[in-house]
Amino acid sequence: MPHAIVVGSGAGGATVARELQGAFDVTVLEAGRAFRPLGMGLSTIERIKRAGLLLDEREMSLVFRALRVRKTADMVLVNGVGLGGTTTICTGNAARMDMDLRALGIDLDDAFTEVYREIPISTAHRERWRPPTRELFAICAGMGLDPQPMPKMGDAARCTGCGRCVLGCPRGAKWDSRRFLADARVRGARVETGCRVERVVIEGGRARGVVARRGWRRAFLPADLVVLAAGGLGTPAILERSGLPCAPRLFVDPVLCLATRVEGARQCREIPMPFVVRREGYILSPYFDYLSFLFNRSWRGPARDTLGLMIKLADTPAGRVTRRGVEKTLTPADRERLRGAVAEGREILRRLGTRDEEIVLGTLNAGHPGGALPLTAREAETLHHAHLPANLYVADATLLPAAQGLPPILTIVALAKAIAGRIVGC
Repeated sequence: MPHAIVVGSGAGGATVARELQGAFDVTVLEAGRAFRPLGMGLSTIERIKRAGLLLDEREMSLVFRALRVRKTADMVLVNGVGLGGTTTICTGNAARMDMDLRALGIDLDDAFTEVYREIPISTAHRERWRPPTRELFAICAGMGLDPQPMPKMGDAARCTGCGRCVLGCPRGAKWDSRRFLADARVRGARVETGCRVERVVIEGGRARGVVARRGWRRAFLPADLVVLAAGGLGTPAILERSGLPCAPRLFVDPVLCLATRVEGARQCREIPMPFVVRREGYILSPYFDYLSFLFNRSWRGPARDTLGLMIKLADTPAGRVTRRGVEKTLTPADRERLRGAVAEGREILRRLGTRDEEIVLGTLNAGHPGGALPLTAREAETLHHAHLPANLYVADATLLPAAQGLPPILTIVALAKAIAGRIVGC
């Protein structure tokens, strides 16, 4: 049986491994370790904040090993590290966002049908919304913004609405890609953690395997097929080191939250992003932003009384991943769109009864990188980028043509399913 190496265990990697195992003998290589939710309670976190010990967002990685935090000139970038990748620290949103892929002639309907059958998706969380969330929903509806409950991936009956989705679901109610990894293992796949892939070895126009590090030891691991699914920042870095640099067109879906004080809002103990308002170039959604709450000094109130409203921007794909790190700034068009979104967010909070001087802005951050090696119309049938050797595939957000300002996990899973189908059918 031919051997396949899948790099990464997030939405794309776990899906591809699950679909390929059987046709290939699959090994999944994950740079991180087994995932564990953050065990520290919010009251403890608040005490640390009040003690003035939280000075830089990158400190989060010291207490929460599943999180990697880095900075650019404009913003803080966050991604998951470990089994399950970023799916373990996401908010579990099930937003379908394949419009740009469809425009290229890429039809993922069959893949989405399978995804909806395999992953439980529900809006049952609406029954547990707290009064401030219900009031925000009504305000948005009254403004003609057409708010919609956000579909969530997971077992709604087990969800307690504790608000800790981004810290790792403590009850295992939220779906993450470790479930697909478990399926792949049952079918015979191997999963190796603590194995960081540095580059793909390419000889004679084909991928021969990868060079990976385990601790201080470096080794060549041969393969008949290599699939890179290390994420929108990890995959371009591997390709760069392999002599296959990507285009300077990275997007990251920047997030900026507005917050105000609402006595007893307890948004910190409610499912994040319970509903969404879709606007041209951005979305609005209620969200308790841990990053801003912990490190932004303007967020002074206690967590239980802090109410946040997220702006997630569909930014211009103008950035890049290099050997030195990530280069990403907002363009003038991005900043203009963000200003308009902030004005709209302020109006929503004013209608909630908040005075302008009570509204504070959070820290600009981002966690949906992609687009560095976008698919084009000529790859609509194969889903194999022409930039790559025939037996080297990418199966993550790196392939997405443009930012949508929406959570991409469901679309990555569907795209990875379709890619695995093409590989097996070759």
